[in-house]
Amino acid sequence: MPIRVLLVDDVVEVRRLVRTSLRFRGGFEVVGEAADGAEAVRLAEELRPDVVVLDLGLPDIAGREVLSRVREHAPDSKVVVFSGLETADRAWIREHAEGFVLKDEDLGYLVDLLESVGRTSDTRAVIDLPNDLSSVADARRFVKQHLREWGIEEPLDDALLVVSELAANALTHARSSYRLRLSASRAALRIEVDDAGAGTPEPQPLTDTEEHGRGLHLVDALAASWGMEAAETGGKRVWAELALPATAAAE
Repeated sequence: MPIRVLLVDDVVEVRRLVRTSLRFRGGFEVVGEAADGAEAVRLAEELRPDVVVLDLGLPDIAGREVLSRVREHAPDSKVVVFSGLETADRAWIREHAEGFVLKDEDLGYLVDLLESVGRTSDTRAVIDLPNDLSSVADARRFVKQHLREWGIEEPLDDALLVVSELAANALTHARSSYRLRLSASRAALRIEVDDAGAGTPEPQPLTDTEEHGRGLHLVDALAASWGMEAAETGGKRVWAELALPATAAAE
């Protein structure tokens, strides 16, 4: 199957050069092209390409915002930023995209990267879940299914406990529906839960009578690291990372 690519750049000649290079390499299909951010988001959601080649200097939407919107509307698509200028947001982009290539690089380098990114097995998954206690079981099944598909056997039990606590935290304190995002790297399994709530979750002092706050103590004990940040869609994101054995980490 060819790697399906969406090209996003406001310069027609740039899109033509990339499209021609992909055709000469073979194994790619350009499924759409966009000249501005709004069209990029619309086509990403409609076409669900394998890879989005994204210029951040678009005329209508700022670079970080268009990247965040593409991620929101096509969470399974990978993104490679193809920029004309170096950016101070390089660290942020590394967290939200699979690659960053300057336009003065040889096009062969970009094509090699797109081929590598497009052929890498998908180790990201997203699901939206309702404000209902039964959704915690759905979250656990989602994690179990994807870890099995990715060949990750450890730490399955810890991952199920962590996702249960993060989902319960969203339901109990934010009282909202939530988005569960799962991703794996060579070193860690990352579990994120976005909800509509405000405030900062904090582990509470453990007592014999107080039930609330115990879940975050469990997350803290199991995870290599965890924290909270603002979510792109509003509200907050609570995340946890679990260390993976070298033989189980995603390639």
